[in-house]
Amino acid sequence: MWYVSTRGIAPRVNFEGALFSGYALIDRAFSRFRHREVVHLSRLRNGLNVLELWHGVTYAFKDLSLSCTAQFLQYFLEKREKHVTVVVGTSGDTGSAAIESVQGTKNVDIIVLLPKGHCTKIQELQMTTVLKENVHVFGVEGNSDELDEPIKTVFADVAFVKKHNLMSLNSINWSRVLVQMAHHFFAYFQCTPSLDTHPLPLVEVVVPTGAAGNLAAGYIAQKIGLPIRLVVAVNRNDIIHRTVQQGDFSLSEAVKSTLASAMDIQVPYNMERVFWLLSGCDSQVTRALMEQFERTQSVNLPKELHSKLSEVVTSESVSDEAITQTMGRCWDENQYLLCPHSAVAVNYHYQQMDRQQPSTPRCCLAPASAAKFPEAVLAAGLTPETPAEIVALEHKETRCTPMRRGDNWTLMLQDTIEDLSRRWRGHALNASQ
Repeated sequence: MWYVSTRGIAPRVNFEGALFSGYALIDRAFSRFRHREVVHLSRLRNGLNVLELWHGVTYAFKDLSLSCTAQFLQYFLEKREKHVTVVVGTSGDTGSAAIESVQGTKNVDIIVLLPKGHCTKIQELQMTTVLKENVHVFGVEGNSDELDEPIKTVFADVAFVKKHNLMSLNSINWSRVLVQMAHHFFAYFQCTPSLDTHPLPLVEVVVPTGAAGNLAAGYIAQKIGLPIRLVVAVNRNDIIHRTVQQGDFSLSEAVKSTLASAMDIQVPYNMERVFWLLSGCDSQVTRALMEQFERTQSVNLPKELHSKLSEVVTSESVSDEAITQTMGRCWDENQYLLCPHSAVAVNYHYQQMDRQQPSTPRCCLAPASAAKFPEAVLAAGLTPETPAEIVALEHKETRCTPMRRGDNWTLMLQDTIEDLSRRWRGHALNASQ
């Protein structure tokens, strides 16, 4: 199978190429997961189905795709005797999952930029307490969209990227989206009332999202025949909701801090993949849309494109108040703790139930464990349940290099990359002698 650029600029590549150019393996990938099923469906009262995607090392759904992607990566690196430097920007969960997937790997260095003060304390400690030689964490005095800027600048320099073998493990990497497609198939097969009817019955999948990687994965699954209806659920950073409802793909004045902090994102870059598919894989249309957005930070979708989007996705935006109310209700009815991101999805289920909408089997994706977000649990008037390994983070040594406002973040990132390349060349030279 060949993979193509949504803007029609880059040449087509095979899976190995898609893996590296996107910013017994499966057994190893999931060997550290805590639940024997890897992914578990909790069937709760009043038709509430919660698909727990968070049983990996960092208690977040990113562990699923990143553990697989890291195994693919390691396979090809060993095959080609190659070194890469991975650069990741995180709003909270991606960074720790990416670090865990490659820490200690001999031919991978990973640089993670985290938004200082915008992650929860646990999220930050999951990154800064990993002291392996190949892990390099920077605490940026800015939000997740701001820290993406130096990363974009570095990756825009094609010669620099090629010279230093740079890649991304954010969901811009196709391998991440590919693995996430399995979430939707698993959700369907767990929640469909029958596989013996024709046509197959519809299942509604509620996807809480920030950068829209899991939404893109769900839409691709839908395109290849999976009978699901997608609902995208966001917090007050509502660019995707406005896009679905009004065709308004534009930035707000600033990123809003919410209880669902891993979704505090204004630039959902995987929407480009969705636009490309909706346009009939038209690279010219997609490029024009995205270049206008990059120039003006605002695009009104063409009427036909918006109409198609509205046909395949519905959406909702959820306030912090609704998040805590949903967490409280779920606990009262089921004695089940939701993380704030999962509550964004479950809020939709409760709204539909309260309106007595026609019953369609529904699956709410749960991207993280409540154990990672004690602040939100307390805000909901509930008691956090903290696993021992998370408690232990408080007592570990930390390492994090500051990127302060006024510093040249791009230059700092470039200098770090160049230093890692020099070190790798030195190791390779010593090994050959």
